[in-house]
Amino acid sequence: MAVIVEKVATCDPIWTAMREQAEELAQREPALASFIHASILNHDRLEHALSYHLAKKVGGDDVSPMLAREIFVQAIEADSTIGAAVRADLSAVYERDPACHSYVQAFLFFKGFHALECYRIGHWLWRQGREGMALFFQSRISELFNVDIHPAAMLGRGIMIDHATGVVIGETAVVEDDVSIMHDVTLGGTGKEGGDRHPKIRRGVLLSMGAKVLGNIEVGEYSRVGAGSVVLKSVPAGCTAVGVPAKLTNCAGSDRPSQDMNQVIDVQDNKI
Repeated sequence: MAVIVEKVATCDPIWTAMREQAEELAQREPALASFIHASILNHDRLEHALSYHLAKKVGGDDVSPMLAREIFVQAIEADSTIGAAVRADLSAVYERDPACHSYVQAFLFFKGFHALECYRIGHWLWRQGREGMALFFQSRISELFNVDIHPAAMLGRGIMIDHATGVVIGETAVVEDDVSIMHDVTLGGTGKEGGDRHPKIRRGVLLSMGAKVLGNIEVGEYSRVGAGSVVLKSVPAGCTAVGVPAKLTNCAGSDRPSQDMNQVIDVQDNKI
């Protein structure tokens, strides 16, 4: 048995750690023990636990939890990149959010994580031509979590959506790996134009609370957008944009803004 446990830990350390944390939580909070066992401890893989947990949330009168779980399992088994992205997203929340003290907390209770992983199922459905079901899940995600991510949007892995309330990501938006998104962020268009009309957020960007990035523009890798800013022009890599409309500032912040989560911006030296 010890050899088996060691192999599991080597192959999937996040799942092993999460099971250990779940067992500890069940002991500390007996009233939650049944919920924790059903959501985590009764499953042999993170993917199986995730499909059960999310289906219980998303399922309802129109699409039952059982049917929703079947769809989730189908997507996860067909696309191995979903499981890899889930683990990267869990790590991102645990490492960047000071309010998160374990993988199990993020998995069970953080709606930004839930919304993001439901989007991943919807995105797989969209790519399979099942647009109606993908839009159904988008609608349910919006109702349940107050997060509206179009299933056609392209999101990478290692993304953290902190608090998540009010986040909107449009149809042709791109969010690359290791991006941190705070609540009330919008990646939107500028009007009724069609085609490629939403922002491209490159690797390692920090989008602070209330930031609005509008139009087919680019926020370069390892940049920051300040709280409440409205970005209408592209932001070069490694820069900080702040204000309404946003301007560039000489305050570069850090080399890894999405990991450091430093949202304090010195705006004394703005540049047009």
